[in-house]
Amino acid sequence: MKKTGKIGVIGLVFALINCQSVNYSKMFYGDVQPEKVSDQFSFTEGPSSDKQGNVYFTDQPNDKIYYWDWKTNKIIEFLGKTGRANGTHFDKDGNLITCSDDQGEIWKISKDKKVEVILKGFQGKRLNGPNDVWNDSSGGMYFTDPLYKRDYWVDFKQEIPHKSLYYRTKEGQTVKLDTFVQPNGIIGSEIFKKLYISDIDDGKTYVYDILGEGKLSEKKLFCEMGSDGMALDKHGNLYLTGKGVHIFNRHGKKLYHIPIEEDWTSNVTFGGENNDILFITASKSVYTLPTKVRGVK
Repeated sequence: MKKTGKIGVIGLVFALINCQSVNYSKMFYGDVQPEKVSDQFSFTEGPSSDKQGNVYFTDQPNDKIYYWDWKTNKIIEFLGKTGRANGTHFDKDGNLITCSDDQGEIWKISKDKKVEVILKGFQGKRLNGPNDVWNDSSGGMYFTDPLYKRDYWVDFKQEIPHKSLYYRTKEGQTVKLDTFVQPNGIIGSEIFKKLYISDIDDGKTYVYDILGEGKLSEKKLFCEMGSDGMALDKHGNLYLTGKGVHIFNRHGKKLYHIPIEEDWTSNVTFGGENNDILFITASKSVYTLPTKVRGVK
C-alpha cells in the first residue's frame, strides 16, 4: 500500500506501446472500459480471487475486508478487525492469507471467518509490516516486508533493519531470501516457474526462477518500473500498478497502459466465473474490466 499524487488522466484511452506477441484485439474488447463498481472506501488494496471467482480485497484505513460477488456485481463486507490487512492471497486450501501489519503479522482466515495468526515475527523480532504475499501449491508462502510507518501503530520500534523478501514453509519455518530498498508487490506462477517482486522505491521489478520450495535463482531485472501490486495472465504477461495499470510481456516489454482516474492504482487481479475479469483496486474505488485473456491462479 502506497499513496502518491494525482494521475491527471482525462478519459479512458488505452495506449499501445511496443506490442510484441499478443496484439490488442486478442486481449481486450475495444469498446469496453473499466467500470467503477463502488467508491465507498478509504483506500482499497490486496485483491485476490477465490476458487469461485469472487474477489476479496481490503480497506486498510477502515480495517475491513470486502468481497466482490461476480454473479451480482455487488460488494459485500466479509470481516472487520482484520489486523489492518493489506495484501492478501488464497492458499491451496481456500484460506485467505492476509498481511496484517497492525502488529507485523500474517493471518490465515477461513471462509467461516476463523482467524489464526500464523506468523508474528522473524528470529524473535517484529516484522516491519508484511505487505504482499503469494502462496505456492506446497503450502509455503513468499511475502514482502517493507516499512511504511502507519499512524495507527502504537509505540512502534523498528526491530529488523532490512526490508526483505521471505519464505515461510508449510512447517512454519521462515527464511530471508533477499533484501531490497522497499519491496512491495509480489506474484508467482508455478506454470511458468517464475516469481516477480517489485522494489517500488527503486523503480524496478525483478524476476526469479523458482527452483524449489523457497529456492530461487539469482534475481534478474524484469523492467524499470516499480509497482504496488501485480497480476499475471496465461500468456505470461505481467500487470503492474501505480498510475493506472501497465502491462508487460514476459520479456519485460511494455504492451499497454490502462489509465484509471484515481489518485493511485494500488493493485490488480483476475476474477469472475472464467477468471477473465480484471479487478482493480484504486484509491477509494474498485473497478472491473472484462478481458479476452485469463489470469494465472
